[in-house]
Amino acid sequence: MNAEVFIDTNVFLCSHIDHPEEQPKAERARQLLLTDNWGWSVQVAGEFYNIATSPKRQFRLSHSSATEYVETWLSFPTASLNSSTVRNAFQLAHRFRISYWDAAIIAAARELGCHTVYSEDLSHGQDYNGVVVVNPFSGSYKP
Repeated sequence: MNAEVFIDTNVFLCSHIDHPEEQPKAERARQLLLTDNWGWSVQVAGEFYNIATSPKRQFRLSHSSATEYVETWLSFPTASLNSSTVRNAFQLAHRFRISYWDAAIIAAARELGCHTVYSEDLSHGQDYNGVVVVNPFSGSYKP
């Protein structure tokens, strides 16, 4: 399965923000998740679960809530982590001097045919060999 855009972990987490002053950000994240043509990866699913259920998180989700969200989102295109993804991530990490984990996001997006990654963590506007990062919470972002 292919997707137009790849959604990084922070967008999923932002969709569950509970602070009143950050509701516009939460609404924007929810709006992105309601579109039909996004994809993600098993890495992002694991990161979401790990962070969302962390006891260090002020507004954490229960195990059952977090897994229910992940199960729902698994109906969208989901890139697996395989040897090809790992090799591509190694090359991207070296070439662009980014962490392996960020490079694995870019590699997974490429495997799904995505040309855009929505992420708050990577450099807004950076083009990683045809995969461009867009911070959907940036004031310069225009859908």
